[in-house]
Amino acid sequence: MQALLDVILPVFLVIGIGYICVWRGVISASASEGVMQFATGFAVPLLIFQAISKLDLGQDFQPSLLISFYAGAISGFIIGFLGTRKIFKRSIEDSVAIGFCGLFSNSMLLGVPISERAFGADSLSANFAIISIHSPICYAIGITSMELTKSTGSTGIEKARKVFKSMFSNPLVLACLTGALFNIFNLSLPTAANDAISMIAQAGLPAALFGIGGILSQYRPEGDMRVTLYICCVSLILHPAITWITGKMLAVPEDAFRSAVITASMAPGVNAFIFANIYGHAKRVAATSVLIATTVSILTIWVWLHLV
Repeated sequence: MQALLDVILPVFLVIGIGYICVWRGVISASASEGVMQFATGFAVPLLIFQAISKLDLGQDFQPSLLISFYAGAISGFIIGFLGTRKIFKRSIEDSVAIGFCGLFSNSMLLGVPISERAFGADSLSANFAIISIHSPICYAIGITSMELTKSTGSTGIEKARKVFKSMFSNPLVLACLTGALFNIFNLSLPTAANDAISMIAQAGLPAALFGIGGILSQYRPEGDMRVTLYICCVSLILHPAITWITGKMLAVPEDAFRSAVITASMAPGVNAFIFANIYGHAKRVAATSVLIATTVSILTIWVWLHLV
């Protein structure tokens, strides 16, 4: 119970404040969206850039860590896609969008603050190792799958161009790649620029959590609830369970193992809805899944924290 009160509750209280502020009209929905755009389009990418540029690539990029996490994530996509297609008889485009909900956990905006509160700031290197390739891998899988289903009359070059353009216009992907380049080539910024980036980056997570609350207040629990509950099970139970099993089999070091399991236990991020909205498929299910899974994850994250 203490972990629930000290670690999880403060993070969700910030989300709740954002939710109430927009719901009660303290700030407008458009203002909340502006906060979220600042966070996800600018501040959080700068935070990711800084973190990845300072990683010890030899120590933090452990193959066993990445394999255990992404075994769970990719399994979530495959099982989400197949279940939606075969059990719930949704279109193949809907199935890709819903499968993306099982793939893209909220590793940054929820995973980092909860891991930091639970295990300390020094424990986050494994989180950032996962995050450094999270957006590229997830968007590559989601965008490629959707473009392949939608571009049945396109040539291979046209499909590749669409996938490339969609991926490399995403600020999170660009932040990961830029941070990796700075790291590999041992580049650095002037002190004044680095300090300015740090100031903006520090605002990223609180602003994003507040913005998530404002955006969630605009969603309504509607759509196919059976599919939504299915995605909640995939995201909150299956993904971390596979990561747990794989991590134990591969003997992932304890600190990295905890980060992998807790990151895997996060609800689908708002990016899951954004992805569905971009392609115009399964938008209600994606929005409802983000809303309900985020709420339920208050308890499921507590369970996973006890287990690790």
